[in-house]
Amino acid sequence: MDTIFQAITDWLKEMLVSGIMDSLSGMFDAVNQQVADVASQVGTSPAGFSPGVFSMIRNVSESVIIPIAGLILTFIACYELIQLIIDHNNLANFETWIFFKWIFKTFVAVMLITNTFNITMAVFDVAQHVINSAGGIIGGSTAVDAAALAGMQDTLEAMEIGPLIGVYMEVLILGIGMKIMSLIVFIIVYGRMIEIYLMTSLAPIPFSTFGNREQSQIGQNYLRSLFALGFQGFLIMICVGIYAVLIQSVSFSDNIVASLWGIMGYTVLLCFTLFKTGTLAKSVFNAH
Repeated sequence: MDTIFQAITDWLKEMLVSGIMDSLSGMFDAVNQQVADVASQVGTSPAGFSPGVFSMIRNVSESVIIPIAGLILTFIACYELIQLIIDHNNLANFETWIFFKWIFKTFVAVMLITNTFNITMAVFDVAQHVINSAGGIIGGSTAVDAAALAGMQDTLEAMEIGPLIGVYMEVLILGIGMKIMSLIVFIIVYGRMIEIYLMTSLAPIPFSTFGNREQSQIGQNYLRSLFALGFQGFLIMICVGIYAVLIQSVSFSDNIVASLWGIMGYTVLLCFTLFKTGTLAKSVFNAH
């Protein structure tokens, strides 16, 4: 009878250990895959990320938004001309050179609207160069290596059935949490690119405000926002690099559950810092 109970116990133990190891080996795959793809995703220009979406955004902007920007530019140009004329003691000190000044400012404003997409893409080309350079420096794999998994299996095989059941349940909960974290990483990275597309679709309107000193604050803030979006990718790369170092520093001791919850905590911290990258980038560039 004892032999039968021992055989059942060994079978249950083997099944639990196998289930735990299968869960552990696949638990970090989703997050690790997302983290590995971050460098290529945030380092891709809007035109290269999704050419179809970019072409659609550009066509809509040029056919719908540029005419509106032209109307705004016309109003600003007329307002600027009136301001230039009445600034000198209500025509008491009138000088004809102000018309050349007005023509030059209007010409520059028209050229900015005409080359809106070239300017906006230049901003992201600069950010892409910085991100790709950072990606070559920031290295390290976030995956748990085979040696660590082998050590964990030896520890599990030395445990009794009761503790193994508890570890199995906690590993299942951690697996669900890690999948949620990987989804959050996906949303943040792709949400940034969608925000870039939305910003570039309205680019002609803020660019049309550069013809007037007062209204040009709109265009200047828009440019700062573009730089913030571009360099947000650099901050995301820094977060991923910190995450990789923290994961590699985790030591899988006899307390496997504590080590796993430590990795879960680092992943939650990664998601939290990724959420903060947008706000931090805007504060650095003083964008509203």
